[in-house]
Amino acid sequence: MPAPSKVDLIVEGMTCASCVGRVERTLSKQPNVLTANVNLASGRASVEVSGSNPDVELLVASLTSAGYPAREAVDRKAESKQRAYAQEIEILELKRAFLIAAALTLPIFVLEMGAHLIPSFGAWVHSAIGHTNSWLLQFLLATAVMFGPGRRFYTLGVPALLRFAPDMNSLVALGTTAAWLYSSVVLFLPSVIPAGSENVYYEAAAVIITLILMGRYLETRARGSTGEAIAKLISLQPETARIEVEGAVKEVAIDSIARADIVLVRPGERIPLDGEVTEGSSYIDESMLSGEPIPVHKKIGDSVTGGTINTTGAFSFRVTRVGDDTVLARIIQMVDAAQGSKLPIQSLVDKITRWFVPAVMLTALLTFCVWLYFGPEGSLSLALINAVAVLIVACPCAMGLATPVSIMVATGRSAQFGVLFRNGLALQALSNTKIIAFDKTGTLTQGKPSLTDFFPEQGYEEEVLLAKIAALEAKSEHPIAQTIVQYAQDKGLSLPLVSDFEAIPGYGLRARIGDELVEVGADRLLKDVDFSDSKVAVEAEQLAQEGKTPIYVAINGKLVALLAVADKVREGSQRAISALVNAGITTVMITGDNQATAQAIATQLGIDKVFAEMLPETKVESLRSLRSEGEVLSFVGDGINDAPALAEADIGIAMGNGTDVAIESADVVLMTGELNAVVNAVMMARATMRNISENLFWAFIYNIALIPLATGAFYPAFGLLLSPVFAAGAMAVSSVFVIGNALRLRRFKSAS
Repeated sequence: MPAPSKVDLIVEGMTCASCVGRVERTLSKQPNVLTANVNLASGRASVEVSGSNPDVELLVASLTSAGYPAREAVDRKAESKQRAYAQEIEILELKRAFLIAAALTLPIFVLEMGAHLIPSFGAWVHSAIGHTNSWLLQFLLATAVMFGPGRRFYTLGVPALLRFAPDMNSLVALGTTAAWLYSSVVLFLPSVIPAGSENVYYEAAAVIITLILMGRYLETRARGSTGEAIAKLISLQPETARIEVEGAVKEVAIDSIARADIVLVRPGERIPLDGEVTEGSSYIDESMLSGEPIPVHKKIGDSVTGGTINTTGAFSFRVTRVGDDTVLARIIQMVDAAQGSKLPIQSLVDKITRWFVPAVMLTALLTFCVWLYFGPEGSLSLALINAVAVLIVACPCAMGLATPVSIMVATGRSAQFGVLFRNGLALQALSNTKIIAFDKTGTLTQGKPSLTDFFPEQGYEEEVLLAKIAALEAKSEHPIAQTIVQYAQDKGLSLPLVSDFEAIPGYGLRARIGDELVEVGADRLLKDVDFSDSKVAVEAEQLAQEGKTPIYVAINGKLVALLAVADKVREGSQRAISALVNAGITTVMITGDNQATAQAIATQLGIDKVFAEMLPETKVESLRSLRSEGEVLSFVGDGINDAPALAEADIGIAMGNGTDVAIESADVVLMTGELNAVVNAVMMARATMRNISENLFWAFIYNIALIPLATGAFYPAFGLLLSPVFAAGAMAVSSVFVIGNALRLRRFKSAS
């Protein structure tokens, strides 16, 4: 069965949470669609379709016919620019519409509310302008507001209403039209209105539209800030680069550069693609990708990353990755995917809001009927105004934005200091993690061990033994092996030929040199070797207590030497572990080292638990035993042998300087090799979920509190009614508050 395909769509016209539910239902009804995930904040839909040839045109057509024009998102860079440009245009249009509406509304507000609040002003209006002329002027100005700057609510809301799919625009259109029609009947056909109900509400219709336009303007401007991270990441790659072609230098577009091309970089230029330095050297500022402020020295043979900045020298590099394979492209993909993901809580919100708008319309109708039949004198006027207040106050915008804007801001901000969340679920799960297990080598330590001790048994020549050991280690890619080989090369030793080489993961190496069987590795490799008469074996315990890793050497089943290597603890590891412990997290170290060595390093760092002498497969078993405690479990690693453990943990966290396999197996990727990035990831996850909780609390409490007030439920006991004008203001404030609260995450500071 072919793997499902993923289609990303840009969807226009979504204004509230009810739109999200409608777009998702429309997409889900289409043939072969498995899942549809829509993000209100980013205006995108991610659709998973069975088969390898999805019918994108059908998906686009279905949304367009449902009132939400759509198109496929193909070129992320072009889409980002187009979206930024469209957003700028929208912000300008909304600002212009708001200012025009405000200019037209101000005279209405002064005429109507001024007369109510200041009796002498009201008397002047009656004598100078006339009661009827005042209403006629309000009619003209309110009509200009509604069908001028406010027409967007009707062109979107009325068709949605006719499709029996009402949204926020429908609520605004219904509420303002009701107030305007009632006022127009009072003005032009006063005889049909019951006595005591002859009031006009042109100021309500005009002020509602003006305030909602103001809210839309502020919301759109703030929402634009949530997507800045992707735009900044995309802008890191230059448009052109200088390459060497047959001895000449040409400036070409980035898209035309292929692997193995030689690119020339001058001081101050941004590196266009990933590659390997072939000539020259320099210091590279990698802070935009890793969050690390100190420039990194690069020389011939070192790798460079597209998007980073060359600070000093000039150099050339051979391109190794282009297009979507580059580190920068993969970062953008991960941030984009995380920003478009949906948390379980948001799915629940969407289910609620699916019925929210119809429920609000029913509540408004009931409010009108109850006030009409049971209200005091002039009840028609009160019935109308309370029904309008219900329609206006109960907009689900804030509910729809509560989760996605927080995720967008958090994932974007995290990327700026080198923490990449693969999806929103990783963010939520990491915020709940109670246990974090660490691989030792390359995670807690630098991953660059050095040979510290060498104890040959009596009667064995040191250099002869070292040459044999290095001959075996030369066949291995393990960091310790490379250290021993380098040590032998520095001494100028020639390495003998080996045969029947065997690498045993988690144990060590075995091979033949001539007629000798040579074994190099952990003590568990030499289970058949008798240590009792060995003079060097007694050194092993002392070495382990010093945090060094002992390596045993046997020839033909007899222990002949002991080596020790030490891998320095990463600078800042102890501080990071301390910060996690202070945050209530249990820290665990899982390592293949022997128990004494592992315990020595754990004590030095302040780690709570140790699992030592672990093989790749037993790392997974140790994680399962930790999970049996019932807590959310994270694992931090960087090597290829960490991939099973990263996949097994509830949250796999890969150090970005590790292998591609480890990174692909992880839920969170740390672009920097420093352990403080783990602290950043946990603290950002917690801050984000706290922020989402605040947003949802505000959005729901706002509706729970204000809808009853708008219906007039508190009028009999307290004489309280909610004016539609205040309802519109409160609605605008709620959405702006949610986005403003989410934007506070941009101030999140990286752990030092």
